[in-house]
Parts: sequence; C-alpha cells; structure tokens
Amino acid sequence: MLAALNVYRAAVSAKSPELRPEIVGGPDPFDPGDLRLIHSVEESIRISDPGRPSIVISASGMATGGRVLHHLARLLPGARNTVVLPGFQVPGTRGRALLEGARSVKIHGRYIPVRAKVVGLSEFSAHADADELISWLSSMPRTPEVVHIVHGEDHARAELARRIQDELGWTAVMPSHLERIKL
Repeated sequence: MLAALNVYRAAVSAKSPELRPEIVGGPDPFDPGDLRLIHSVEESIRISDPGRPSIVISASGMATGGRVLHHLARLLPGARNTVVLPGFQVPGTRGRALLEGARSVKIHGRYIPVRAKVVGLSEFSAHADADELISWLSSMPRTPEVVHIVHGEDHARAELARRIQDELGWTAVMPSHLERIKL
C-alpha cells in the first residue's frame, strides 16, 4: 500500500498528463493534514483503537490477508464504525461477504460479529474495464491463437469474450474451474 502511494505521489510530482489539472501543482492530494504512514504490524495494531474519530486506510482490498485483518477484527463489531471497501470484491472473499451483508466473518480463527456499516466503492477498482481491455488487446503485434478469460464474474467474462469475438474476430474462451489448458 505504501509503495502504491509512492507511485501516485511520483505521478503528481512528474505532472503526469493522466491526472486532473487541479491535482498537479497543488498541495499533496494524499495528505489531508494529519496523515501518518504506518510501517510495522505493531503500529498497525495500535491504530485500530485510536480513541478518537479516525480513518484507517489499509490493504488488501478484498480483506483476504495482511494487516487489514487486525483492523477489521477490532472495528467490525462497532456499530459506530464504517468499513469502506474500494474496488471489485471477488466472490468467495471476505470483502465480498461483508458487502453482501455477512453478520459475522472469520478472522484469525475466530468469528467476528459485523455491526459496522459496510460500504462498497466499485468505481475505485484498479482493474481495466472492457473498453480498456479491448483497446489493449487490439494493440497486440500478433493475433493470439486463443484468449483465455479467467478473471471476473461469469456474466462479465462472457460479455468480454463476446466482444473480443465480435470486435476483434478472435477466439475467446472462459475456461471452467480446474480445466487444464495446454499453452
């Protein structure tokens, strides 16, 4: 997470043309004034109970592992807390379960009650959308023999496969679970 922050800060410093003009040249858009970067697990555990209203930004985005689990275990039981899950939450992940209204989730071998409000922000997904993928694929120097679509929900994968076939004229398939593919 901290490495990703450095990438974004470097883009601001370099005045990347991909950024909105109002972000370039102003104050650090990532620091509202009291930003503290936490580097160790011990520090991370301590900030889960700050004693005042706070915002904790942590990864992994799907709540599958890492320091975020300490924060969730501490904060999910509190009805006054809000957990924001940015980006796509893959089915079967803790993040998806939270978004779908799970009343409890298992963290570090214990079931943690969920009383906090859980909010999803799917528009912050780091994944490319279908238009971006079609554009990227169309820039390939050679037509691939087959495009295997292995990530995403079934309806979205099916639509992407259809677009690849219709717009690029390529063979696109969605392999089944545990299907073996000879490359």
